[in-house]
Amino acid sequence: MLVCFGAAWPFSIYKSWTARSCAGKSVIFLYIVVIGYLSGITHKILYSYDGVVYLYGLNLLMVLTDIGLFYRNRVLMRIAAGA
Repeated sequence: MLVCFGAAWPFSIYKSWTARSCAGKSVIFLYIVVIGYLSGITHKILYSYDGVVYLYGLNLLMVLTDIGLFYRNRVLMRIAAGA
């Protein structure tokens, strides 16, 4: 599940980067996913540490990148609307 779900994030990041728009993207959903990954990392560290924690970490970094692009795109959309 982590590999398949994680494989989708690069596509989402690419779309966010090239579209320069946050239309159709839910930042609330992204924050919920961050909470899920943080919970998974915490569980792995506290109860059953193994290599899967690195998949959680990699996926978390990609979601955080997508969140950053969301806010960048929101600023770009506001600038374009004012122009």
